[in-house]
Amino acid sequence: QVQLVEFGGGLVQPGGSLRLSCVASGSIFRIDKMGWYRQAPGKERELVAGVTRAGRTNYADSVKGRFTISKDAKNTVYLEMNSLKPEDTAVYYCNADQSTSSLPDSYVRTYWGQGTQVTVSS
Repeated sequence: QVQLVEFGGGLVQPGGSLRLSCVASGSIFRIDKMGWYRQAPGKERELVAGVTRAGRTNYADSVKGRFTISKDAKNTVYLEMNSLKPEDTAVYYCNADQSTSSLPDSYVRTYWGQGTQVTVSS
């Protein structure tokens, strides 16, 4: 019941920067975490960065010091990517985890965006 739409991808030269955005809509209450994953051709999808409701962040080792994840009060999440490398080329997917309720039998639902292409090349 949550819809996620990403934008901001594109073609950038090595060393350049991009900012990705993900807008959540629908039943966006009780979203515990939002984040970014990426998948390159022939490779598995991997975690890039995540942020919790409380504002805690985590990053893949490969992007620490270069990427920054943030969110606002409208459940929009951003990924600022600096010092981009060709190895960063991938489809980037926004995700969100939502608790079904505040009761003890609650569980987490995961939602995904459609993906946005990031290409780092000369």
